[in-house]
Amino acid sequence: MQFAQRLNNVETSAIRELFKLLGKPGIISFAGGFPDSAMFDVEGIRQASEHVLAHEPGPALQYGATEGYPALREQLSHFMASKGVTGLNPDGLIVTTGSQQALDLIGKTMLDPQDTVIVEAPTFLATIQCFRLYGPRVIGAPIDAHGVDVDALEALVVQHKPKLIYLVPTFGNPSGAMLSLERRLRILELAVRHQVLVVEDDPYGDLYFGAPPPPSLLALSERVPGSREWLAHCGSLSKVLSPGLRVGWLIAPPELLSRATMCKQFSDAHTSTFAQATAAQYLKSGRMPATLDKVRQVYAQRAQAMGKALQRELGAAVRFTQPQGGLFFWAYLTGAGGAPSDGQVLAKLAIDKGVAFVPGAPFYADHPDTSSLRLSFATADEAKIDEGMGRLGQAVREHIQGAT
Repeated sequence: MQFAQRLNNVETSAIRELFKLLGKPGIISFAGGFPDSAMFDVEGIRQASEHVLAHEPGPALQYGATEGYPALREQLSHFMASKGVTGLNPDGLIVTTGSQQALDLIGKTMLDPQDTVIVEAPTFLATIQCFRLYGPRVIGAPIDAHGVDVDALEALVVQHKPKLIYLVPTFGNPSGAMLSLERRLRILELAVRHQVLVVEDDPYGDLYFGAPPPPSLLALSERVPGSREWLAHCGSLSKVLSPGLRVGWLIAPPELLSRATMCKQFSDAHTSTFAQATAAQYLKSGRMPATLDKVRQVYAQRAQAMGKALQRELGAAVRFTQPQGGLFFWAYLTGAGGAPSDGQVLAKLAIDKGVAFVPGAPFYADHPDTSSLRLSFATADEAKIDEGMGRLGQAVREHIQGAT
């Protein structure tokens, strides 16, 4: 068969390939980017679905509008208002099959093979793959613990004149970084000054462990005149309610939103109406705040446990910034004392000891840092975290002993 040439621009996810190695009995995995299924409000979702079947079975089980189920669009506009987004009407967003589809729709509507996209280095692997499918050049902008380096980003914008910039400002995947308020405002100013679309992906913003993070770029856009016209926002219920519902949304300027809606018609006609109706009823029920409080508390405890265990077991062999929210630790191997300095090398040693994480190199669009790695604390309790970090420490110590 002769396949489309655009498939030459992408390859199978390194993370998905890693999962094939996780079938060994007793593996402790910090590799996935999943929320803990024990955190799902099963009773609340059951009540919501039963209410939908009892009170609106026809619309919920029928074909629906591509833009989304009206009740859900209304609830999502309220949900975003609770997070500081003003002036958002239900018709100012479309419902997507997870935020991943929102990103794909942006790729379809915006990108041509001769274009350039700037992403964070590192960034969400699936976004790199999604955008590359449409042929643009994807370039990484450096980040630190406070998010993307805005000076470096602007220099890249001036040099490459990108079609769009993709950012995960709040507890990024994989970096866990939180973009500072000052940098957020500067990015909005940059978007207006250079008339470049900024795509804000925000699946983790509600998963903070202490004080709330700065407002989203979308919420802050009212402070920077004209910036709303150069901003697209992708949201999701996957990390805070259930990924199985596949409910996300896209907020964007009207022209982009209408073209994204047209492209969605071609791909899936509409997101599951039953899932949308269930999500709408759940949001309406008022159970989300309690669900978020529980999730934040559990993940905060696990993040603390992982940070302490990493420091105890690896010491100077690793450096990291303690995350303030989200699902991930992002760390760099230092090679101190003969310890491994390559994430891929340590990943193979770790698998042999029954523990898994993801090497960091695949999260870079270009110039990968092979010393980096990502660990997720979301799906392991504190005892498993301690045990898994102990195994990882053993792998490092044995490597040092073997080298000497």
